Amino acid sequence: MHATVIGAGLAGSEAAYQLAERGVQVALWEMKPHKMTPAHVSPLFGELVCSNSLRGAGLENAVGLLKEELRRLGSLILRAADATRVEAGGALAVDRQGFAAYITEAVRSHPNIAVREGEAASLPEGDVIVATGPLTSEALAEHLGELIGGGAGTLHFFDAAAPLVTYESIDMSRAWFASRYDKGTADYINCALSQEEYRAFWRELCAAQEAEVHGFEDKNVFEGCMPVEVMARRGEDTLRYGPLKPRGLRDPATGKEPYAVVQLRRDNAAGSIYNLVGFQTHLKFAEQRRVFSMIPALREAEYVRYGVMHRNTYLDSPRLLNRYYQLRAMPRVSFAGQMTGVEGYVESAASGFLAGVELARRLAGLPPLDFPRETAIGALALYVSDESVAQFQPMNINFGIIEPLDHRVRGKRNKNLEISQRSLAILEGRGLWGGDKEDGNEDHR
Repeated sequence: MHATVIGAGLAGSEAAYQLAERGVQVALWEMKPHKMTPAHVSPLFGELVCSNSLRGAGLENAVGLLKEELRRLGSLILRAADATRVEAGGALAVDRQGFAAYITEAVRSHPNIAVREGEAASLPEGDVIVATGPLTSEALAEHLGELIGGGAGTLHFFDAAAPLVTYESIDMSRAWFASRYDKGTADYINCALSQEEYRAFWRELCAAQEAEVHGFEDKNVFEGCMPVEVMARRGEDTLRYGPLKPRGLRDPATGKEPYAVVQLRRDNAAGSIYNLVGFQTHLKFAEQRRVFSMIPALREAEYVRYGVMHRNTYLDSPRLLNRYYQLRAMPRVSFAGQMTGVEGYVESAASGFLAGVELARRLAGLPPLDFPRETAIGALALYVSDESVAQFQPMNINFGIIEPLDHRVRGKRNKNLEISQRSLAILEGRGLWGGDKEDGNEDHR
């Protein structure tokens, strides 16, 4: 059994690993380091180009459920995340470098995976999973556009990444460690702004010069990763009700809730680098330094990476894909990751997991697992392939797309926990924990 995976990001690495674990010989194509993109800086697989957080860890969060499903099902990405975790309150955040190194080692050392370094400008013959993500090369995007119809221009939108600063350059006399509502450990650095400081910062942010983005306007930016300057222009208080909200935080210097708070989250295990939470941006680098230095604790901040704007690519998946992330018109071709319209690291890994597992079963002549809508993995795949969706937009996992309970439960948290427990019980009842490798002859539908 043979298959090709193109792209060694989160989705591609997961797909290749799941195929290989089931006895499939995998050719994994990755264009780095021979060809890099504006957002990539490392040759490692599974490189995180935006935040280092995989978001909420609790089962009352839909992404927490998705992580737990993947963890119990034998996901490489979740194993890497757990092994390289850094403290981040109620979230699962990772040491960026350690996380990518873990994934790279697991993939490169697998006896059933042969890494092919270089750009894949077109699809090879045979079964293939395309997981080239939001930074698909121009040549491959053009080829895919011709394959599915509409041309490469139908595949683009833009995404933004937040700046990184060194811990030693943060003025801790104007900041303090705490998590919102004192949840978990005190893992965030909180930088307070008074009303006067905030208003001055907001005015300059709205007026700051953006880097040139050819052919795209703000309306093309996905709401889930909106540049901070775009958000600021929507109104003076938009940031205070968004990433700069002070709720659940109390400044120890005053004993009061600040007017606004910029939070910094640890980006590596050593705690030497922090990212500005919610500060995805495509301002010019000089403008980032000028405007962000108006945050009192960051007046002398040293930037190890400025925020960048980069092109994303995704498909009109409801029209093109089925629940296994296969092209309906060409079943030998599957897709995985953000280009399918799943939004987020964990969601990308989940799509790679499902695409890899289902392809391995098809190659072995086995029936599909058909993850149901009661599970987060299944609900995400069914959303992406739902032909009734009128105007498709990238989607994070959320309880709104998971099958609701058939009875009322008081309290949103309690309801969400019960939905999560139901999902885990369904997967456990099907004997899937640890994967389906030992139980390949059973039809789990």
